[in-house]
Amino acid sequence: MTETTSPPVAGEAPAYPMTRTCPYQMPVGYEELRERGPLTKVTLYDGRQIWLVVGNEVGRTLFPDPRLSSNVLHPGFPFLAPRIAAQTQQRAAPPLVGVDDPEHARQRRMVIPGFGIRRIAALRPEIERIADGLIDEMLDRGSPAELLSQYALPLPSAVICALLGVPYEDRGYFDERSRLVLSSAGEDEAERARKAFTEILGYLHDLVGEKEKHPGDGVIDDLIAHQLEDGSVDRDELAMICSLLLVSGHETTSNMIALSTVTLLEHPDQLALLRRDDALLPGAVEELMRFTSIGDVLMRVAVEDIEIAGRTIRAGDGVAMSTMLMNRDPHAWENPDVFDVTRSSGRHVAFGYGIHQCIGQNLARAEMEIALRTLFRRIPGLRVPVRSDELPLNAPYVLQGIGELTVEW
Repeated sequence: MTETTSPPVAGEAPAYPMTRTCPYQMPVGYEELRERGPLTKVTLYDGRQIWLVVGNEVGRTLFPDPRLSSNVLHPGFPFLAPRIAAQTQQRAAPPLVGVDDPEHARQRRMVIPGFGIRRIAALRPEIERIADGLIDEMLDRGSPAELLSQYALPLPSAVICALLGVPYEDRGYFDERSRLVLSSAGEDEAERARKAFTEILGYLHDLVGEKEKHPGDGVIDDLIAHQLEDGSVDRDELAMICSLLLVSGHETTSNMIALSTVTLLEHPDQLALLRRDDALLPGAVEELMRFTSIGDVLMRVAVEDIEIAGRTIRAGDGVAMSTMLMNRDPHAWENPDVFDVTRSSGRHVAFGYGIHQCIGQNLARAEMEIALRTLFRRIPGLRVPVRSDELPLNAPYVLQGIGELTVEW
């Protein structure tokens, strides 16, 4: 169905982003925004008013619309915080996520074969081996454990290193720096985030040179053989693409593993369903993605006027796509604020939608399924000793997630 909305009253453009108090629930204030949906205005840190996309149908229409640009170097591109603006202005636009077609399409064609269904399916036994090994180490150390550092982070870190062809022994180097890049919130941390990204980029630039002399069988090796050697990409751009794949390829999934663990433990009836019927797990992963929406805000700028939902988005206007609000849209799901592992969640936009839809979604699904199945099978008495609203959370304008997660059994 087509949704329409009335313009908000002048002056009613609340400050954005809003902070979650529970890691898997909507922030206070989102309910009011949802009632205004599917398109409303919010105010950024610098006083600029931008459009916020709330409705699922409107969002799925706008995501692939070429009149909305992902180009972070566009003069009208909106940023959620001054640290993000400053960080972007000091380096080139990030590949894939920060550029438009045709450049985006060229880059995406390069990397998409490395994340195909067959390649990920072949990787599943290795993911299972890594997960079991990490649980063995947790059990040997005994209760309590810090789940992020001992399980949720090293699992996808080891997997993305294996997939890309990054030496396993170097994964610790990236874990710390990736977290700084994606989770540094305050202004005083901006320089640390920039330095961390520069170090990752330098490492991968050197690794590409080493792999030219000594090829392996990872995605980076494929890119060298099929893209670098024929001149389709230069070494600098290749290092940038690999940096993005490495950082986003494990930090997002580690947050999802931790957040999903908390969500399931706080919904014991749903966890019991999964324990009784393992076939529900793939659908439960989709519901967890919908329900938690860790990559809540995706920014765009309009390059042409767009008429939609009875409103006009003008050229130059900033647009924020809230995946959380789109995934909690009552027009798309019945009782959207209820966590239900038996629900059909196929229209969620947790991986984005359209041309910028997450390249690594097949890998993320496989890692989530294996991580959760292994964790709850191997440690059936797992529990979190504090309520979810007592857990330390990431800042509102970076990747949603938990800063630390102590578990017991």
